[in-house]
Amino acid sequence: AHDRPAHGDALPLAAREVGAALVDLRLQLVRHGADEVARLGATLQAGANSDYTTVAASSLTTFSDEILELLADVALRPVFPENEVELTKQNTKESLKQQRAQPSFLATEMVAKVMFGPHPYSVTAPTPEAIDATTREKLIEFHRSKFIPNNAVLLVAGDVEHDSLLKRIESLFGNWQPGEVPGDEFPAPPKRTSRSAYVIDRPGSAQANIVIANSGIKRTSPDYFPLLVMHTVLGANASSRLFMNLREEKGYTYGAYSSLDARRTAGTFRATAEVRTPVTGDSLKEFFYELGRIRSEPVSEKELADAKSYLTGVFPIRLETQEGLIDQLLQIKMFGLPDNYLKTYRSNIQAVTREQIQEVANKYVRPDEAAIVIVGDAAQLTEQIKPYAEDIQFYNTAGKKKDKNKKASENSTALYAGNWSLQIDTPLGQSIPATLTLLPGASGLSGKVESEMGSGELMSATVDGDSLTAVVSLDVAGHAIEATISAELTDKQMEGTIHLQDAPALTFTGTRTNADNAQVQS
Repeated sequence: AHDRPAHGDALPLAAREVGAALVDLRLQLVRHGADEVARLGATLQAGANSDYTTVAASSLTTFSDEILELLADVALRPVFPENEVELTKQNTKESLKQQRAQPSFLATEMVAKVMFGPHPYSVTAPTPEAIDATTREKLIEFHRSKFIPNNAVLLVAGDVEHDSLLKRIESLFGNWQPGEVPGDEFPAPPKRTSRSAYVIDRPGSAQANIVIANSGIKRTSPDYFPLLVMHTVLGANASSRLFMNLREEKGYTYGAYSSLDARRTAGTFRATAEVRTPVTGDSLKEFFYELGRIRSEPVSEKELADAKSYLTGVFPIRLETQEGLIDQLLQIKMFGLPDNYLKTYRSNIQAVTREQIQEVANKYVRPDEAAIVIVGDAAQLTEQIKPYAEDIQFYNTAGKKKDKNKKASENSTALYAGNWSLQIDTPLGQSIPATLTLLPGASGLSGKVESEMGSGELMSATVDGDSLTAVVSLDVAGHAIEATISAELTDKQMEGTIHLQDAPALTFTGTRTNADNAQVQS
């Protein structure tokens, strides 16, 4: 069963991340027991994206009646136990902390905010406050009002007998009561008129994540197939223009690609790469060269033929499994595509011309109106970006805008001096305690870090507005490892990320323990 959430409500923000996750196998284990699920050899899961939610189940054909009953029970009568709601809320917040240490997540979040503005697609993840505000009662109300038969489709794939299956579905879902279907009337994404850069500052980052975004199309747009072929020529795979330029010729990155994100009511077109920090400016130069070339020069006959061959070749692979077939049928229903979409896909691809490609390139690839989102070390990136952006805005990893003209005074530096008790979260879910000592000085802050991982003196530490950046040399089992600490500060709270050499970033939270008597012991 599939339900499209009402994006305009405040609740679906948390429901998408929390509610959908709750309607999963763990809830049914409470009711049916783990042994019963194991006996069926079944899987049961829930998921959600920006356009719809899904509840899916699979099992051996022998147990099709049982698994269908299980699916109906989850979709129509989820339990939402209070303890499971609270556990999932906590797990979701911990997961978000880890996501904020990933440059790709930060880039995706910023692109959504910049490109979609007041449109609900601007939300990629709930805030901790939204998660805290989610209650069992709100989840129940969301499910009651949004999971309705006249806003859902049921898709089945497998070796089943048609008539008996319909009877079984009728017996399980026949009493499902309809309701008011939410509409698709949302605020339009903002219209861009200039090229701007949005830098998410991660001090010490050795690489820069680049996303260049333009407004795109709805999934039902008549320009979909020409734009799909154009995107394939430009950046869909390892033989496309972006990859051949930035990877094969220049060696700036392991891969450079484009992506076509066409959704139910809006979309984006993007070009992306993760490059070495010193070549960020050079990479932007090549990106804009290729974006300009796809607009001004007709693609070659070989490029067109290769793109069509690639698209028509990979399409059947998506239909080889029951899950893949269900996914394609689901998109047809959820996006309002023609019923013969699968049959006409190849002919639609083959019908695209070189002239159409150049037409949609000029229509949707608009370098002068692009949003340039870059995640990396702002101190090393700013001068490289200036030639390619009319305006540059800076943000921290929490998504808060930074004022680069706001310098830390002696008073503000002293405000953050003191002892801080930190809890460092690892990717394995462990929490490591640490102590951070900050002391004001003539050239900024000094201090030290002590933890189970290692201890060491701060090599540098500065405050820029509400942001702290510090570099520390940690003694770990006799080896010196440099770490960069990036944090956002309030009077008594600290939250941020620790970047270690050749290791995943770690998130942490901190609480001030002593602001007056901090001192470094030698």
